[in-house]
Amino acid sequence: MKEVVIMTKFNASKLCTQFLPSTTECMPVKGRKYTLTHSDATGELFLSIGTQYNLSAINFKIRDEVLAEWIEHNGQLIFKGKVYVSGGEFDEHSSKQRFMIFQREMKLALTAIFYGDRKFFSCFPQLLNSSIFIQFESIYPQYNQVLYFGSPRQYLDSIFSLDLNK
Repeated sequence: MKEVVIMTKFNASKLCTQFLPSTTECMPVKGRKYTLTHSDATGELFLSIGTQYNLSAINFKIRDEVLAEWIEHNGQLIFKGKVYVSGGEFDEHSSKQRFMIFQREMKLALTAIFYGDRKFFSCFPQLLNSSIFIQFESIYPQYNQVLYFGSPRQYLDSIFSLDLNK
């Protein structure tokens, strides 16, 4: 039986960040896309940052990735992400479990994304206060929701305040 590692606490040494071609630590801004995947076996997190999602990193059988990007909404840049809960291949009970796991692990996922791209915020510190919205995609209406997850500052402050206390 395969051991499943559940990570609820961020460990920077378990994060591998990759910038895809034509993407730098500071550019582009609008349309900057993030693909976050992980290994259940090792607990490692894999972050790709680019102008396209890293589709080759996604396991289309289990669909447990987090996809996100910077988009303009009402004249301001916001961070909009999405996770795939169910398109019908999972029953309602399994969809509920997936929804709850995604909700529980979203803080870790967002922390990893913002930590992995932390130099970007040195170039654009005003984005630290941008709103974060995550779309939970499901055919079941109760799990098909857009939820607010604060701002990038909250996630980066939690990491760096922890580092200062070591």
